[in-house]
Amino acid sequence: MHFEYFKLIDILGTIAFAISGVYAAMEKRLDLFGVIIIAFVTAIGGGTIRDLMIGDLPVSWIRNTNYTFVILATTLVVIFFRNLLKNFQKTLLVFDSIGLGLFTIVGIEKGIQFGLHPVVCVALGTITGCFGGVIRDMLINTIPVIFHKEIYASACIAGGTVFFLLMISGVNTELNEAVCIVLIFLFRMLAIRYNWQLPGIYKKERSE
Repeated sequence: MHFEYFKLIDILGTIAFAISGVYAAMEKRLDLFGVIIIAFVTAIGGGTIRDLMIGDLPVSWIRNTNYTFVILATTLVVIFFRNLLKNFQKTLLVFDSIGLGLFTIVGIEKGIQFGLHPVVCVALGTITGCFGGVIRDMLINTIPVIFHKEIYASACIAGGTVFFLLMISGVNTELNEAVCIVLIFLFRMLAIRYNWQLPGIYKKERSE
């Protein structure tokens, strides 16, 4: 039962990040090939880095071609219905936040399967959730938000910490995962809405 639930989370995360990749690419007015490539790297980038780090080879999307078909289908559907949405940036942020929550849990569960320390599992969840977006932003010549100012990786770390606290408390695994996915999504969206930021390390320039 839990395996099927976990696979659903994984597929939904793949779809969410593929959608965010498509909208990021279309915002930069890339051609069809460029849109497909950005959708792919956004959806599989974090998971690929995670699998390489823990030696789970070949990486997930190579072992299971369903990921490729899901990303391609998602990309084509989004392109076909692109005219229904006028604000690509808002749509990108929403689906990026959804993917962030889903893939953080996927990374954490992967670490648990390998018997890794909870701190390492949270780190793997953060990498899985964040680094597809990092690669996407670098390819489209945008400073990745994780390296900039907005709350992003912090949402993954907070959600991952709550996950293990609930697990220690004996909360049902499926419920625990659902709670943490929603928590990460809401944390990220509230950070965008209210401009929550980590403390700055640079002094503001004085206006002449």
